[in-house]
Amino acid sequence: MTMTAPMSAQEIVERCLDLSEADGSVVLVDEGHSANLRWAGNTLTTNGVMRSRSVTVVAMVGETSGTASGVVARSAVTPESLEPLVRSAEQAARDNGSAEDAQPLVDGAAARSWTEPPGETSVSVFADIAPALGDSFARANAEQRRSYGFVEHTVATTYLGSSTGLRLRHEQPTGHVAVTAKSADLSRSAWVGQASADMRDVDIAALDAELVRRLAWAERTVDLPADRYETVLPPTAVADLMIYAYWTMSARDAHDGRTVFARPGEGTRVGERFSAQPVTLWSDPSAPGLRCAPFVVAHASSAEQSVFDNGLPAGRTEWIRDGTLAALLQTRHSAELTGLATTPAVDNLGLTVAGARGSVDDLVAGVERGLLLTCLWYIREVDPQTLLLTGLTRDGVYLVEGGEVAGAVNNFRFNESPVALLDRFTAAGETAPAFSREWGDYFPRTVMPPLRIPDFNMSTVSEAS
Repeated sequence: MTMTAPMSAQEIVERCLDLSEADGSVVLVDEGHSANLRWAGNTLTTNGVMRSRSVTVVAMVGETSGTASGVVARSAVTPESLEPLVRSAEQAARDNGSAEDAQPLVDGAAARSWTEPPGETSVSVFADIAPALGDSFARANAEQRRSYGFVEHTVATTYLGSSTGLRLRHEQPTGHVAVTAKSADLSRSAWVGQASADMRDVDIAALDAELVRRLAWAERTVDLPADRYETVLPPTAVADLMIYAYWTMSARDAHDGRTVFARPGEGTRVGERFSAQPVTLWSDPSAPGLRCAPFVVAHASSAEQSVFDNGLPAGRTEWIRDGTLAALLQTRHSAELTGLATTPAVDNLGLTVAGARGSVDDLVAGVERGLLLTCLWYIREVDPQTLLLTGLTRDGVYLVEGGEVAGAVNNFRFNESPVALLDRFTAAGETAPAFSREWGDYFPRTVMPPLRIPDFNMSTVSEAS
């Protein structure tokens, strides 16, 4: 019996483009390879290696002024299934009617990396992490605490081809570790997390030591009422808030008056000062440690992205520059509506404060009486016009007295706007890698400074634990 070798990603792209009868086409093949370890109660429970492949076909039908687009994706494809997939996309385009965001497809040629195979990972990426975990489990058993966690490393490779000749490839390594430690009676808990492109910089012993420190802080507990408290937010909590702000920076939504970035009456607030502080919110595909796709990869059209922009170059963009709103997430279509430059979304985010120095501990040392808030969760939007968010605290809210952590306090529900916080903070530290507790699984590439807020709004006491 003759075995047929599976089609490569490049072959799938070319075959779909050859099959297309549309006026224009874009084909995306996403190859994924991941490895993971999971543990609970100081014992490894599962591990595994997984592969995935998905194919997305975007068909354009009609002239540019009245072009319709249709998108169909499949995760299980065979050579025989490619033609039905292409025909489905073409039919979807005819059924959808004229696309508001229609633009000429991006021209180009084959990138030098186009012919390379998809990237891979393996459990060997955890060669240093696994024995370090064993050591941490032994310490946890001896000290009567429990460790629960998950570590994952993924290499995702995207192949993008179009009927205009464009052929692009991007390989994205992504990893993270998240650990929750609990006391033996489960009354105290703390969480830490870290993102890493290759897992080489993950120091399990250091993460474990931080968890031990936080559990020790919680040996004393204090009940506090809802109120506004001077609060130190470490980089991870700042990331929790700023990622949400970034996701709402659609120029189209602002132009239509639906967000905090809308000018009352008409248009966007680009050019307006949002903060008296020297803050810059930025994205950069080439930033060391945060590298991501330097071109648009759009599997569907939305207010923030357009399938017509697939392959469009994306570069460093300062969304807020020295406190002034400088740009919003723009497709070529929304840029025509707003009269602003096309600034595509980038898959990373950084916040810097000019002249800021010091660490979380340095900011805590400046608090006479207040809180250290290590992570947030269940964050939801309350008012898009002010970007008021609500959510809960979790796994570590600590009382600060005389510049030192003096114990753990009860959980709260908070109500705050990240945009307002950028104008209200009284101190900031150095920007550092930040893995968001709430959003890190979806958006891990962030760097943030710790911030001290004079009046963070803990609106109600929460029973969450």
